[in-house]
Amino acid sequence: MEGALVPVRDRTVGASSKNYRFSAKVQVVIDADTRLVVAMGPPEPGNKADAHAWRDSGLAAHCAVATVLADGAHVNTGLVAPHRRRVGWPLLRALEEDNTEHRRVRARVEHTFARMKNYKILRDCRQKGTGLHHAVPAVAHMHNLALTA
Repeated sequence: MEGALVPVRDRTVGASSKNYRFSAKVQVVIDADTRLVVAMGPPEPGNKADAHAWRDSGLAAHCAVATVLADGAHVNTGLVAPHRRRVGWPLLRALEEDNTEHRRVRARVEHTFARMKNYKILRDCRQKGTGLHHAVPAVAHMHNLALTA
């Protein structure tokens, strides 16, 4: 699962977030084995936390039977997040090995979404209103077609 910021021009869809740009946050579920996009959530304002965007996206119902890996921003959401060390205590070797495997799988997801962002419409979305909500599934469909063709 990946939550990424997409720069937008429409200020009704996005909100001021990182680097003082107006962005919208898009939650995308990607199969790590096949690198195919499985599900997408509606765009949320860019200043919304990843955990809140996940809860509001409705993707939890789509992924109820699957194990979903997420980054450290999705703590207490029911997703598998990397282990964090406590202040003053080292991380145990077994937990560090879990984190290593978690990073390997998450890297595939990050690279897949980075390839999706190569499409111009996701680098700077100039669509108004629900344009981003329609653009993300279109780019995901083109990405899936490119992988399976």
